[in-house]
Amino acid sequence: MPLETSAESPVPVRTMLRLVGDYITRLGRIWVEGQIAELSRRGSTVFLTLRDPLAAVSVRVICPRTVFDGTDPPPGPGARVVVWAKPDFNTTRGSFALTALDVRAVGIGELLARLERLRKALAAEGLFATERKRRPPFLPRVIGLICGRESAAERDVRRTAASRWPAVQFRVEQASVQGSQAVTEVIDALRRLDGDPDVDVIIITRGGGSVEDLLPFSDETLVRAVAACRTPVVSAIGHEQDSPLLDHVADVRASTPTDAAKRVVPDVAEQLTLVDQLRGRARRCLAGQLDRERAWLAAAVSRPALAHPVREVERLEEKIEALAERAIRGVSARLDHAARDLEHTHARLLTLSPAGTLRRGYAIIQKPDASVVRAAAEVSGGETLTVRFAEDQLTAIVDTTGPGRAST
Repeated sequence: MPLETSAESPVPVRTMLRLVGDYITRLGRIWVEGQIAELSRRGSTVFLTLRDPLAAVSVRVICPRTVFDGTDPPPGPGARVVVWAKPDFNTTRGSFALTALDVRAVGIGELLARLERLRKALAAEGLFATERKRRPPFLPRVIGLICGRESAAERDVRRTAASRWPAVQFRVEQASVQGSQAVTEVIDALRRLDGDPDVDVIIITRGGGSVEDLLPFSDETLVRAVAACRTPVVSAIGHEQDSPLLDHVADVRASTPTDAAKRVVPDVAEQLTLVDQLRGRARRCLAGQLDRERAWLAAAVSRPALAHPVREVERLEEKIEALAERAIRGVSARLDHAARDLEHTHARLLTLSPAGTLRRGYAIIQKPDASVVRAAAEVSGGETLTVRFAEDQLTAIVDTTGPGRAST
């Protein structure tokens, strides 16, 4: 039940501490994981300062030496351990501590298993998907660099970048890259650089180390912070064989700090060489095209129609004249043939016409109605007939002299 107090009826300090101790005692025994920040031995007791891997909090642990030395090998400062402890509150001093009943070192195998489980969970969320990754700009204006204080990784990145492109600019954020403060400081630095509009790419780097040293770069909070960045992030943690989870979520993974500088900053000498090669290639392509066009033009000009245009006109003129002569001969032959046919027809007409017969001494007798008399029986006495000769004609009257006979 809550303790009822007031300004008129307060409780003494001893009572308050005793109540706090009672509450803490109710927690019972508990497994606690942390990193050993400090370790000291005093007689048969080992005093530890156990620090949280992520937050900046710690707790004092009192462990019997027999229990601590029972761990094979005994953990040292910086090691991660799991402690089976009983919370205790010293009412005399007003201090809190854990009394360790068992201490177990967190082995590399357990750490790697935890990291693998976390990797699979984050991959299932799509944080490591290839389509999320962005390509850094070809020539960044300002490069954000997160590294340790006065670290060799910073020197490698800056020296390599300056040798490749002397005008490159950096905005350096120094942070702890190992220990309990590393995650918090790296995330803070990352957010500052990501919020800077002048920064085009961010490099997170540190040198090599053990698996425990690189654990901050596999922290889930840091991985999610990198995934939320708007600026492309390059991971350059440790060496080629090291693979923290930061490498999977980063847009570009570099094997070393030097490799990160090479991936972000183009080599001015290589680019100049590439420009010269492209210019030469363009020049050769253009020269080849011009040569082909010149060859085509020379072939076109060498054709007879363009090389000797008058000769072609003369040839066509001769062809036209030959065709004209051929046409004249053809027409003349057809006219001659037609003239001969006309002469033959004319001769036949003269031969067959009545006028020709009349010229040979014959005459044609016609009745008044112009019908031709072909027999004497066709006329009667006293009938007027016209007798036509070759040159003239006369009129005659029929005189009947006997049956079937007539005379004029």
